[in-house]
Parts: sequence; structure tokens; C-alpha cells
Amino acid sequence: MTVPPVRKAVIPAAGLGTRFLPATKAQPKEMLTIVDKPAIQYVVEEAVDAGIEDVLIITSPSKRAVEDHFDRNFELETLLEQKGKHDSLKEVLAIADLANFHFTRQGAPLGLGHAVSMARQHVGSDPFVVLLPDELMVNRGETLRAMIETYHETDSSVVALREVPMTEISSYGCADVAGADGESRPISSLVEKPAREDAPSNLAVMGRYLFQPNVFDHLEQVTPGVGGEIQLTDAMCTLAEQGHMYGRVVDAGSYDAGQKLDFLRATVELGLDHPSMGADFAAMLVEIANRRGLL
Repeated sequence: MTVPPVRKAVIPAAGLGTRFLPATKAQPKEMLTIVDKPAIQYVVEEAVDAGIEDVLIITSPSKRAVEDHFDRNFELETLLEQKGKHDSLKEVLAIADLANFHFTRQGAPLGLGHAVSMARQHVGSDPFVVLLPDELMVNRGETLRAMIETYHETDSSVVALREVPMTEISSYGCADVAGADGESRPISSLVEKPAREDAPSNLAVMGRYLFQPNVFDHLEQVTPGVGGEIQLTDAMCTLAEQGHMYGRVVDAGSYDAGQKLDFLRATVELGLDHPSMGADFAAMLVEIANRRGLL
């Protein structure tokens, strides 16, 4: 089966980040730093590692810093060059060269489905991935590559799924896979945050999606809900009912960077993995734990 390659990504980044106030009062939540990079850079690097070449970021009027981060800054570059800080200069230049970046603004908070629909003209007739920036999967694109594999096998849209304890399923969207097994499973329906006793499976929907362009037609048919919001899940349910949605079960862990506690967990674990300061950071954590009587 020959299907078009996946080369485009859409990152909806228009939310206000109210769960991180007051830190996000004047700073986009996507620009909050984890170790030494803003959160959204991890997401872009994940896409690039999976072969994505073209990245469209959906922003809002308060997100100018996101656009600036992925653009050139000649004043800074000149200063770094003059001061002989060549390693820092190399890092700064590499950011703008990660991919072909494009930006558009979602003028009003009308839901995730509306944000994705704004990519229609840019995406055209190509398949594309959607990466929610609150969900960090620091695995060198492993999850996206697995999803692209399923897309090539099935010629269908794909969503990433992860097994979670049934005690936690009510915190996620849940996929009904109709008793199928294996890594790639046809989805017959999706249930948003079901009660444990109503959940059709223990497979939680992660913030990674691969869509064929027909998703835009389905989004046009979605009836706006509370606050006029258009929900992406509603369009996905229609795709599932028509047999055009698969789930790819992945083992890779993730961080919910939209939650303070998981944001801290990401900071600690990625700090420990840092090539130049991981060992010193580990020693510092042990010293703090000892001093506080935690060890």
C-alpha cells in the first residue's frame, strides 16, 4: 500500500496556561524552561527526529515569544560571535534551522478542533501529525515513527495509545478497540474521561495524532459545544465510526507538562539525563534528600 509520506506537523499552542499562573501571566506556558530548553522545543525536536520537515505552530496574540524563539536573532548572534561564545552561537543558530517554521494565530479560544482546522490551507492534501505541547515525549521521535508505521500499514488516521491502570482511566480519553490486540488496533469509538466502570478499555489517548486531510471535512461538521468550542474528539469519533481510525499502542513514557507536579518530574528526570550536568545534579539531589532526612 502506497500512501503519501508524513512531512508536516501542527502544534496547537494558543492556550493561556492558567494552571501555571502567575508564571504564565506574561510568558507563554510553552516557553517555560525544562532544564535548559523551553518545553515547546522538546516537542519540535521530537517531530524533527521522526522525519518532519515542516512545522506549523498555532499561536495567539500573547504568544509572540514562541515565534521569536524559532526565528533568527541577529543582535544576539552578533554579540555571541564578538564575545567568542561559539558553542552558544551554534546552539542558537540550530534552533531556527530545526525545520521550516510557519505560524498562524487563533484569534479566539474556540477549542482544539478549531485550532487544528486553521491548518487546512497550509496542510492542503497532505497527511500531518498533531502534537499537543503539554505532552512531552522525549524519546527521539519513537512514538511518532511508530504511528507513521501504522499509517503506512492501514492508510488510516492514527492516534497514540498507552495502557494505564483502570484506576487512572477517568483522567484520559479512552479508546474502544473492540477486543483487538497487537500494536496497531482499529478504534471503533472514543470516550472522553469515562468512569472506571464505563471505560471500554485501559487504553488512554495520548497527545499525538496523525491525520489524513479528510479530518478537516469532519471538523466542519462538528457542532460547537460549551463556549462555542469545537472539539477534536468529536471529529475523531466520526472517523472511528467510519473505520478510518487506528490506535498505535506505545510503551514510551511521557510527561504532562501542563501539570505542575509532572512538570517538576520532567525537570528532575531530564536534568538527571543531561550529558554535562546530570551527575552533578544527581549528587545535589542526594545531598538535599539527606539534609532533609528523606534518605
